[in-house]
Amino acid sequence: MNELIYIKDYKNDENLRKSFNELATMVFGINFEDWYQKGFWNDRYIPFSYVDGEKVVANVSVNILDLVINGEKKRALQIGTVMTHPDYRKRGLSARLMNNVLAEYENKYDFMYLFANQEVLDFYPKFGFKEVNEHQYSMKYSPGKLDPTGTRKLNGNNEDDVNFIYNFASKRAPVSTLFGTENTQGILMFHCMNAFTNNISYLESEDVIAIYKKENNHMDIFDIIFKKDINIHNILSKITDEEVNKIVFHYTPDYLGINTESEIFNGSEVLFVRENGTTLFPLQMKHPLTAQA
Repeated sequence: MNELIYIKDYKNDENLRKSFNELATMVFGINFEDWYQKGFWNDRYIPFSYVDGEKVVANVSVNILDLVINGEKKRALQIGTVMTHPDYRKRGLSARLMNNVLAEYENKYDFMYLFANQEVLDFYPKFGFKEVNEHQYSMKYSPGKLDPTGTRKLNGNNEDDVNFIYNFASKRAPVSTLFGTENTQGILMFHCMNAFTNNISYLESEDVIAIYKKENNHMDIFDIIFKKDINIHNILSKITDEEVNKIVFHYTPDYLGINTESEIFNGSEVLFVRENGTTLFPLQMKHPLTAQA
């Protein structure tokens, strides 16, 4: 076995990128190549890896973004794609990569955070991360006058639609001023091209892109992408129907004229946050799902 080499930010090296994708497919069942080819793997997504020859065997990726918390912008780093090839596990490679990331970005962020699966909850506290409860927001809904006109379905596999979504989202406002994100277009596009391919619509009269899914009598809203102030009631009249009696938001809503309730979110992944300085991470928030790496 060759001596492992530490390397980062190699997206333009075709061989290493191919190996990275093979490892991501093995561990997570995802592949980044189409995302890269369409230009969405930008300088805000940085892999830190160990390489054996030209084989990526362990990785920790950094997503550089901004959080918007109560209207104030905060520098943030979101950790993702933490993975190790089965043949190289139990050698401390992920821990060494985490320490490299911490050293690289020391005093360069307000918050570093990640979403961990249930099997590794004891790993991240070793590096100063603390578990934070997210809250899921929802509201009871009584359909009023419905107006589905001017709603155009978009497809996350259609090149023209994908470019339209990206260009639109590049000028977006944060989904919420209570807790939102900026500079996360790349992550959004990965979700649009994979998880929400057929759940995206452009509402022409409102000039918004809505990502949502109806199941039985409730509506899950994953994101509403807008450039200027919106009227949530107008948007709901476009995307709901007579059967919907509950709206679930997968972010922290701050719309005027609605009453929401919240409960602790019990998802498959747990939010861990590492604070840097005196700024405290907010309570009772839901990180936007479409900005989650």
